[in-house]
Amino acid sequence: METYEICVLGSGSGGYAAAMRAVDFGKKVCIIEGGEIGGAGVKWGALASKTMWELAKDFAIASKRDRGYHCDSLTVDYQTVRSTVIDAIHEKQDQMLCQIEAFTAKSKKGPGILTLKRGWGAFLSPETVIVRGASHETEEIHAQKFLIATGSKPRNFPDIEVDQKRILNSDGILNLKEFPKRLLIIGAGIVGCEYASIFSNFKQTKVYLIDHEKRILPYEDKDISDFVGANLMKNGVTILHSAKLTDLIEKDHHLEVVLATDNDEMTKIEIDVILFSIGRSPQLSRLKLKNANIAPDEDGYLSTDKNCCIKNNIYAAGDVTHYPNLVNIAELEGRNAVKHMLGLRPSPINYTNMATSMFFYPPVAAVGLNEKQCQQKKIPYRVGFYSNVLLSRAIAMRSLNGFVKIIVSDDKKQKILGMRSAGSQVTSTIMSIAMLLDQAKGLRDAVRPIYPHPTMSEGIQECLRLLLGESVYKPHAFPEFVKIRTWDPDKGYRL
Repeated sequence: METYEICVLGSGSGGYAAAMRAVDFGKKVCIIEGGEIGGAGVKWGALASKTMWELAKDFAIASKRDRGYHCDSLTVDYQTVRSTVIDAIHEKQDQMLCQIEAFTAKSKKGPGILTLKRGWGAFLSPETVIVRGASHETEEIHAQKFLIATGSKPRNFPDIEVDQKRILNSDGILNLKEFPKRLLIIGAGIVGCEYASIFSNFKQTKVYLIDHEKRILPYEDKDISDFVGANLMKNGVTILHSAKLTDLIEKDHHLEVVLATDNDEMTKIEIDVILFSIGRSPQLSRLKLKNANIAPDEDGYLSTDKNCCIKNNIYAAGDVTHYPNLVNIAELEGRNAVKHMLGLRPSPINYTNMATSMFFYPPVAAVGLNEKQCQQKKIPYRVGFYSNVLLSRAIAMRSLNGFVKIIVSDDKKQKILGMRSAGSQVTSTIMSIAMLLDQAKGLRDAVRPIYPHPTMSEGIQECLRLLLGESVYKPHAFPEFVKIRTWDPDKGYRL
């Protein structure tokens, strides 16, 4: 039996980051992985889908005719797209494996403190796991501390079997042989809207987006949902709200779906492929958690404290916990868990101030509270809205579709509470507000830096100035593009 100081179950974003943090401290670490290096975030999630999103965006831009050039014979082949995505996946996996090998005793004269075990781990006791390889060979591993970072899998739709041919979840997108002529997506959360954006941008597929709620992205403010929905529909996507799948009939050459709407009307649609995007559930079934004296909660997740600890020597990070299924969150949790394992005091993760990027067309970025959350917390606030139409950089890029929306407390401190932004480059510019939120800064602190020109970040600067009554372009002159309003628990909205 081999003995380690730290054993990490899973090599996804949380597990890999944790293992490398343990290496920083010179600890002897074992990673156990039965699937592919990098987990869902690399193979099926963030990297794979965003590579496809970039290709779709490039195709959409190349198809435009407002830039002094156009192409009359632009074509795209799904197998080439698929090959490019797979190349990106392998590139990242090779980087991850290269670093693991660098810290083993077998290559590059590494220190020998990191070991990768191929196979599925299961607890025999709180201090021991058994690893079962692909050929059913077994090996026992003893460790002082364990981190469970086995990730998640797509949630199943009741009574429908996913064959990853015509009936897909997000893990099966790369199984397609060609662009489907008709694609129906069940679920209008982030992933569903992202794939609707991707396939509609390639202009090869008629996309239907089905959601059981009255609007897509229901956890966001209505203006964000409306913005994303309007752009999807402009791109040819048909969105059916308050609709439920009641039947799926497999025909020889197509699928037939039956949908029920909130007014009890039945709609029948013929499609080629259906994609289920109804969330994810933690992967814990192989672990035999009972042998470690721990159990998932009633929702199937592992409950952790502020230090990512489940119980005694066992920790968890990433999608197996209740926190958002995001790569950046999993990495932070894994790193914090290792620090606490070693008796250090990591700074608690502020989940409210996490920055997120949603790769629609155009993309949306978010950090901090939205208006809906402020109202639920009964926080009086002011909100400024500044359109990309007035930004020189957006004009130069011929990319006017988007805005910056910043929320601040309605008091003397004028503390920044949150931001929502849409349009080109927002996935990068969001970090300036994220840093200010983390430092609990107010408006005056935020406008002090000199913002570069011409850049999309100037939208943030002008929105902040707007909330101070100092914007270069005024609501009086551009009421459609420059707006400000106030909300308080007693009186509601005031202009």
